[in-house]
Amino acid sequence: MSDYLIELIDITKTFPGVRALDNVSMKVISGEVHALVGENGAGKSTLIKILAGVFRPDGNKSVIKIAGEEVELNNPIIAQECGVSVIYQEFNLLPYLSVTENIFLGRLPTKKSGIIDWKKANSNASEILLSLNLDIDPRTFLKDLSVAQKQIVEIGKALSLNARIIIMDEPSAVLAGEELNYLFEVIRSLKERGITVVYISHRLDEIFEIADRATVLKDGKLVGTLKIQDAEKSELIEMMIGRTLDETFPKSSNGTGKKILEVKNISTKNLINNVSFILHKGEVLGIAGLVGSGKTELARALFGVDSLTNGQIIIDEKTVKNIDPKKAVELGIGLVPEDRKSQGLVLKLSIKKNITLPVLKFFTKIGLIKKNLEIKYVKDHMQALEIKAPGINTVVQQLSGGNQQKVVVAKWLGTNPNVFILDEPTRGIDVGTKKEMYNIIRDLAEDGAGVIMMSSELLEILGMSDRILVMHQGEIAGELKSDEASEERILRLAIGE
Repeated sequence: MSDYLIELIDITKTFPGVRALDNVSMKVISGEVHALVGENGAGKSTLIKILAGVFRPDGNKSVIKIAGEEVELNNPIIAQECGVSVIYQEFNLLPYLSVTENIFLGRLPTKKSGIIDWKKANSNASEILLSLNLDIDPRTFLKDLSVAQKQIVEIGKALSLNARIIIMDEPSAVLAGEELNYLFEVIRSLKERGITVVYISHRLDEIFEIADRATVLKDGKLVGTLKIQDAEKSELIEMMIGRTLDETFPKSSNGTGKKILEVKNISTKNLINNVSFILHKGEVLGIAGLVGSGKTELARALFGVDSLTNGQIIIDEKTVKNIDPKKAVELGIGLVPEDRKSQGLVLKLSIKKNITLPVLKFFTKIGLIKKNLEIKYVKDHMQALEIKAPGINTVVQQLSGGNQQKVVVAKWLGTNPNVFILDEPTRGIDVGTKKEMYNIIRDLAEDGAGVIMMSSELLEILGMSDRILVMHQGEIAGELKSDEASEERILRLAIGE
């Protein structure tokens, strides 16, 4: 038998006008964690959908082998019978059914009378969950579980189907901290049981933490496969984007200017306690901290989403009373929220409508929109931020994560903000697009805005910030100048030392 559980040989897939995969070959060893990486549009999703039986490769040249045997994965059921299960970023679970019903959907055991054997079903579900270190009542409704627990239920469902290959598509996109560590423990336990995991992620730290090998795709073509233990992060990045990232983080060419925002001893009911700091014109102020440190809550307080219980916000030497989002916009504050999909965008509207939403009054006369002016405005912003889309009427939901993030930024540019708050601005976007986002952030500062950037990525904080504040349990634990900051010093402050 072959050492390779999966062999994808010369896989090609063409859609109208686009060659998504061009003679891609990939081999996965039985029982390994194999990362599949590449920028948005590299072909990762197409490749796993071919392995999952959702798409069929072109022509006769493409070959798929499972455990040394050539197979034709013509549909998801055949792929499932071959032991392939996919856990997509958007869970395929039903919230108002129990954990047991989700695990054995359509396959619940029955008694001789044909009635569902709930005792056996719940017992089997509990056994699967306990094997994944999840001790919950399997009769619990799925809607009452945490995101991490729902992910384990997905894995449990795959095991109930006797999966020997589990594909995880961006499993950590909504996880952090202890939940992420828990996921890694589960993946390691799957590996010990001989189950092969194909792991897709933009987060390189995770790949170096959990993967044995990584295959890199770029523009639908295979770049190469390497052993993680022998690789450097910079090498993997260069393979992904086709260039080195020595200049990833653009530096400021101007010094910082006058004070434009002062925060004095602000507190909220939602975690923030006695926070004070100053922001200058042309400055990128990085705010670091662990999950639950209060970074997002601080962004919400500054934008007026959460009311202050104490303290003052002073903009251009004027104290702002009873700040709310409407007043924040009028005062020149823009917020790119952590969750762009639910808080930053209207996903079912077009790029045009999202970008002009805060500034629609500028294109309106006696209730009528000046279409030509609006179209020019949107096209100019799309060009300036290099938003990649078929056109201005493309629905935002159809864009990649990086392009969605750029639309959120474009939405605020027309309000001419003096203070730009960006909460996790590069979460869920690929390495190349991150570099573009860093350039956008630096350009905002160079044009005179004060930028507050909350991020849980330490390299991002170190690379982009002119000055760094570190939060711990809703308070400022310390301040570091860029030339005195290090990962160790930030982490020490973040954990309260």
